[in-house]
Amino acid sequence: MIEKMMLWLMDSSMDAAMKNMLTSKYEENPFLMTTIATKLTPKAIMEAGMRAQTGKELKRPIGSPNVLSPWEKVLLNPRQLFELPTKSKKEVQTKTVIGPNAKKPLRLETPIMLTGMSYGGSLSLAMKTAIAKGTSMAGTSTNTGESGLTNEERDNANLLIGQYNRAMRMKEEDLKHLDAIEIQLGQGAWGGAAEITTKAKDIGDHLRETWALKEGEDSTIQPRFPNVESSQDIINLINRLKAENDVPVGAKIAGSDFVEYDLEILAQTNVDYIVIDGSEGGTAGAPPTFEDDIGLPTLHALVRAVDWLKEHNLKDKIQIIASGGLTTPGHFLKALAIGADAVYIGSIALMAILQSQMTKALPKMPPPQLALYSGKLKDEFDVEEGARDLANFLKSCTEEMKGALQVMGKKQLNELSREDLVTMDKDLAEFMDIRYGASHRKRTK
Repeated sequence: MIEKMMLWLMDSSMDAAMKNMLTSKYEENPFLMTTIATKLTPKAIMEAGMRAQTGKELKRPIGSPNVLSPWEKVLLNPRQLFELPTKSKKEVQTKTVIGPNAKKPLRLETPIMLTGMSYGGSLSLAMKTAIAKGTSMAGTSTNTGESGLTNEERDNANLLIGQYNRAMRMKEEDLKHLDAIEIQLGQGAWGGAAEITTKAKDIGDHLRETWALKEGEDSTIQPRFPNVESSQDIINLINRLKAENDVPVGAKIAGSDFVEYDLEILAQTNVDYIVIDGSEGGTAGAPPTFEDDIGLPTLHALVRAVDWLKEHNLKDKIQIIASGGLTTPGHFLKALAIGADAVYIGSIALMAILQSQMTKALPKMPPPQLALYSGKLKDEFDVEEGARDLANFLKSCTEEMKGALQVMGKKQLNELSREDLVTMDKDLAEFMDIRYGASHRKRTK
């Protein structure tokens, strides 16, 4: 009886709602919300509500939904008859060396590296520990991000890159315990070098000790390093760190339409590598304007950076790590063919780590609540399970890349070039200097 009554009520309600939408004036019609959402987009409406509620700038996790790098328009070229595929996948190598000219190069089993996601500013200590363990299982590196050095991360990471950051959270004495040093000059998801403050009330005891703060003291990432007032000061900073350390020293910059100008400055240093972080990069939480409206997409910034280094005969001296919105083995291979020496991943790695634990959060909360330092579910995250899932993801991607390299007739990653790329987009073909697939190819003798 109750079931029948409920169905009758629901049916009556639906009939009334449908009649209202079909007969009411537009300005009184609830269907108006559909046209409003189409015009303004649901995202803009939701963010407008959040702004109206608090009066404060928003912080959106993971990064921008605007993916402007046209990776799907670029395809890889197989070899079949005129050249043959590699005889066995066992012949294909994915070993990668970062900083080959450094006294202590960074030697990786795969070109897929974990990008800088900081303890405290971004992730929980448990998540950082899982990443350290997972990358060690897969033979690659992880990165401290804009944080300090913790025993938990250092003890569990075979290969650890430390970010010398604008909050000065990385102590000078800790630099000797790193496998590479990365000077954080800018970040794609933040549009470059932004000022970011973490309030004292949000900093726990362990994090306060890691960041060397006094009780009650805030921590601020400044737009500039201390005592940096000019481009020459940046050059001097990089060269000092390079001269004082045996490991590779890199510089991370956000991709922008001034990328060539930035490279002119970095070319005057002894830097081993440059991270080009496109606008599709992730973050624990940046204002939507920084994520959506500032910077240059990863593909475009990467092409221009590689071309500039080649034009100035610097590609053999300075390596490039591509970063920002790269999610699949296909993306990684295309970035390497463009001219990157390795790739950084972040957001997609977090999804892989959380894949078997998402049900702890869903449907009440989003899965990042298991991973973030401020996450309400961070204590429910299983470190060992997360480490295993990350290692499996990295190994799966690497094996898939080996298979694609075999199809293309390659044995080494450094054999990839733009000759291995093709597109059906004329403008993209011209910009990238790759083949346009709707034109005939003539064999040159």
